[in-house]
Parts: sequence; C-alpha cells; structure tokens
Amino acid sequence: MIRHFTATAFVVRGDATLLHWHQKLQQWMPPGGHIEENETPVEAALREVREETGLQCEVVITSTVHEFAHPKQIPAPYTILLEDIPGPDEPHIHIDLIYFVAPIEGTDHDPVHDPTLRWVTLDELRENVPLDVAGCGVSAAMQDDVRELAIAAIRTVADAESLA
Repeated sequence: MIRHFTATAFVVRGDATLLHWHQKLQQWMPPGGHIEENETPVEAALREVREETGLQCEVVITSTVHEFAHPKQIPAPYTILLEDIPGPDEPHIHIDLIYFVAPIEGTDHDPVHDPTLRWVTLDELRENVPLDVAGCGVSAAMQDDVRELAIAAIRTVADAESLA
C-alpha cells in the first residue's frame, strides 16, 4: 500500500475551530495536505492553513519541549492518524500529523471569503448537529475523528492561553 505524509491543522480562535467543506470527500475537514519535499510537518501545516484560509497561524505546543540547544526541535504533533484514502486511480494511506494552531496576534483574523469555510463552536461540536454548507444546499454531520479532535483542539488552546 502506498503511503503519503500529510499535515493537518485545527485552527482555534476562542471557542471555535475553522473547518471547510471538502467537496470531493463530501465532509467537513480542517485545513491540511501533503508535506512537500524538504518541508517539515510544521511548515506544511502552517502553509496549508495560509493557502486554504488566508490566516497566519502558529503552532500551539502540546508536548514537552526540551531545554537543549542542539539538535533543533520542532513541535510534535498532537496525534498521528492513518487515513485510508479511496480513489479511482490508486487507493493509498495518509500518515497525517495533526497540529493545533492559533492565529498570530496582530494578523488578520478573518479568513478568506470562501463559503465552504466555517467557524464551528464548541457547543456545535458537542451537540454534533449537521452543519449547513453555505450556498450549496448541503447539510452534513461531522466525522467522529474531526469532531473529537476539534473539541480537543479548543480545550488544549484554551488551557495553553490560560497558562500564558
């Protein structure tokens, strides 16, 4: 089975996370995509957020950062998922490194105008109600993994902000 490395970022602002409607897969997803050659997973996650939403973000640290100066460290992902990707050509697996990120202070906090982007609140996530896709006449519930990780992202970022 072919495997691709990908990076995904749950963008958190206050009590909400930014999701988009993935037309091809017909589901709500956070920004993310393939890690390019010579790119770290963190660089890929932040690039995908910029490309898909227009937001400038930074990774929220979710694991221990050690004090040594060498070798350099990059933030560890919150988790790593193995996602089966069907396809008409060749099914494959995404090894998806999941990060939690927040918009950088002083940067524009409004995403690009795209009707498939939506801030989803913690209450909406907890209630697990179908979400409307603006202008598409579609309403769909979230995948369990997306919903659970979105809730974890909002809680983790809130905890990190309260410690700062």
